Amino acid sequence: MSEGGKTPDVGRRSERSHQAILKAVVELVGEQGYARLTIEAIAARAGVGKQTIYRWWPNKGLLVLDAFAALMGEAVPLPDTGDVVADLKLVLRATAAELCSPRFEVPSRALTAESQLDPALAKQFVDTLLRPSLEVTKERLRVAQRAGQVAAGVDLDIAVELLVGPLFHRWLLRTAPLTPEYAETVAEYALAALRPPGTSGSAG
Repeated sequence: MSEGGKTPDVGRRSERSHQAILKAVVELVGEQGYARLTIEAIAARAGVGKQTIYRWWPNKGLLVLDAFAALMGEAVPLPDTGDVVADLKLVLRATAAELCSPRFEVPSRALTAESQLDPALAKQFVDTLLRPSLEVTKERLRVAQRAGQVAAGVDLDIAVELLVGPLFHRWLLRTAPLTPEYAETVAEYALAALRPPGTSGSAG
């Protein structure tokens, strides 16, 4: 029993430690890069012991992926207003804003760069972080396809790439500013190419 006869709230303390570790990982990846990241540094930044970290994560890669999953949040279904162009404009604007957010951009660039050198990390990165959000975009396009707003023969995996690929190209290579206006234009152009022959304009 603690002082005053109260039992320590172990669960709350454990959750605080968990969140402190994830926060420390994101900060340190942004500052040092993935390759230089150590469990010792994470423990020191989070104010926990190394064994606390190893009890929850068997290796650095899984810890980093969990930290980024927490940063990004869960993939949620896209809005469905009946206007697929408007819905995808909204989503692409939000994606552009997230990519350009300092809290997200610096550590994400570090992890993206490291994944180019580590195929196993790259696969985990795609499967854990990227694919869930790509799948919800694909599902919105599937609904639009059933409604006749996207051509029946369109490969939806390629359609998703037409939408998100240009954003990541600008973000990764810094070829031009990644703006909300650009995100909306990408949505317009992509959906114009995906419409059934003989149709035009946004769906209603």
